[in-house]
Amino acid sequence: MHSRTMFLAAVGSAAWAADAKANEMGQSGPGASAEEIVITADPLGRSGDDVASSVAVLRGDDLVQRRQGTLGETLTGLPGVSSDTFGGGASRPVIRGQTAPRVKVLTDGAALLDASDVSPDHAVSGEPLLLDGIEILRGPSALLYGGGAIGGAVNLIDRKIPTTLPQGPVEGAAELRLGTADNETSAVFGVTAGLGNLALRLEGSGRRTDDYTIPDWDEDRLPGSFSRSRTGTIGLSWVGSQGYIGAAYTEQRSDYGLPGHSHEYEDCHPHGSSLHCGGHDHGGDDHDHDHEHDHQDGDHVPTVDLVSRRVDVRAEINDPVAGVERIRFRGGYSDYAHDEIDDGEVATTFTNEGYDARIEVQHAPLAGLRGVVGAQLSRSDFAAVGAESFIPESRTTSRALFLVEEYAIGDWTLEGALRQEWQDARAANRPDTSHSPFSISGAVNWRFAPGFVATVSLSRSQRAPTAQELYARGVHLATNTFEIGDPALGVETSRAIELSLRKTQGALTFSASLYRYDYDGYIFARTLDQFEDFRLIRYSQADAVFTGVEGEVRQRVLPGLSLALFGDYVRARLKDNGGNLPRIPAGRLGLRGDFSRDAWSVNVEYIRVFEQDRIAAFETETPGYHMVNATFAYDLDIGPVRSQVFVRGTNLLDELALNHASFLTNLAPLRGRNIVLGLRAAF
Repeated sequence: MHSRTMFLAAVGSAAWAADAKANEMGQSGPGASAEEIVITADPLGRSGDDVASSVAVLRGDDLVQRRQGTLGETLTGLPGVSSDTFGGGASRPVIRGQTAPRVKVLTDGAALLDASDVSPDHAVSGEPLLLDGIEILRGPSALLYGGGAIGGAVNLIDRKIPTTLPQGPVEGAAELRLGTADNETSAVFGVTAGLGNLALRLEGSGRRTDDYTIPDWDEDRLPGSFSRSRTGTIGLSWVGSQGYIGAAYTEQRSDYGLPGHSHEYEDCHPHGSSLHCGGHDHGGDDHDHDHEHDHQDGDHVPTVDLVSRRVDVRAEINDPVAGVERIRFRGGYSDYAHDEIDDGEVATTFTNEGYDARIEVQHAPLAGLRGVVGAQLSRSDFAAVGAESFIPESRTTSRALFLVEEYAIGDWTLEGALRQEWQDARAANRPDTSHSPFSISGAVNWRFAPGFVATVSLSRSQRAPTAQELYARGVHLATNTFEIGDPALGVETSRAIELSLRKTQGALTFSASLYRYDYDGYIFARTLDQFEDFRLIRYSQADAVFTGVEGEVRQRVLPGLSLALFGDYVRARLKDNGGNLPRIPAGRLGLRGDFSRDAWSVNVEYIRVFEQDRIAAFETETPGYHMVNATFAYDLDIGPVRSQVFVRGTNLLDELALNHASFLTNLAPLRGRNIVLGLRAAF
């Protein structure tokens, strides 16, 4: 296995190791240019090719055909991006081996404020069916969204608040999807109507899936992998010649199962750094158990009943006063709650009520500088009440000031960013904590030849510990752990360097990058002891280093036909003893072919996911697997209605696939062979 990963790293660094490019994943068809893709999350509103940060964009047909029921599954497959899957109801994006709280998920620049940061069984509250695009931003610009964006910022682009008036009285789109592996039935619609300067937006979605099929397993379907969700939004905007102001209300309700949930360990508790479970007390030499047990308690599977109510306010005004080019405001208030239901009774209720507001002011060019200065204020009141109340009721308040500036001279572009945060956290019967993380980053873009861009990015970023890392203490059955926080945790500091090379024009295009994250005081869940499948973890700090490669090279063979080679690899280890960090995704290498002619388009991809044998203490090796996916699409216009019919198949070889980044690696395999039929119409 080591030879395979070394081969992957060597090939990646020499030719194709880089992030997913905006002009590849964001295009609606072959030949789209990076200059056509404006990065919404970028404070200066630049195109993907002009941003010094690493950018990946998923829009258009790519998003429509690839999206799944969860955000993590939707993004899996982009170079450098995987997910910590938790059955069919929840999965979060994993970027360069990092997930929440080092990956920020935003809705058009504002924090989601759900409970997905706390545990992988908590779904990200954004609905993929209602998204117009997804952006992944890393580097200098990403730090403007907080030290928690060390791994990256995932920005969900929607149309809930119209920013322009419809071209006619009404415009909209609708989509229907049917799937085989989980008996999926999904439908989504969105309509925008205009009246004078007012634009009204109505949209809704519904999804229903059963337990999905898994090959070569003890059972044909994974118990608890079903999901039900429905989302509705109403938005209203006033749109003028200089900008807009609008608001939207969104309500989401979701029910999904929790596979792998077990009550066998609910009485486990720590004795110092050892576990005591059900009368079995053991020391450090009694860790190798080989007991067979049913993790599902018969046919009974716990479920999550989720309700999220959210209000968004957005505004932009161009050229309001001399010296100011644009003022942009993003604000959101969220009232989130979910019940974890066991045997028909509510076992635990998780709630998160809070707000997030940020204002950005883009100044006119000053001595050649273009830039944005801004401020952000947020508060989160989190509580977990019931059998799994392993986190006490807490309040986290954060304030921040940030600045990003760009300076261009000839073929060179310099970019720098600063962010100063002040975070206060308090919890019942626990000590109050205050942290003041500071982040600074810079990058240099050099366009040394037509279509070629070389970039060097440097950053020093800091992250304050979360309430979970500070205050957790108790059994967390969803992940089969007893968690212990530490109020004495300090600020986590990361020093990062990234080297990249991109070619954006011609028949051959590519992007190549190498990166290294050097952490002082990296906060992670250190496993102290294990009894069968149950682990005792304590949030600790240690120095760590992440190194990796990722990217893609694409060759246009014939008009309408192109081939692409892509892949990624990340190595994460502790510095003190060289031990590996847990749940790091395995390396991947893939080949994709795209063909389009007239109304037809075809996409076929093969991905080899290698085995993961660089494992942390108490982990087990995860075998590799082959993944074959294919999409066939046909565009059909009937009068003013633009339609597309598509068929997408995933895991066509029907292979058993275990995800090493998941807490349920050996309990919840990925979905087996699945065929999705979709019909989308826009008018």
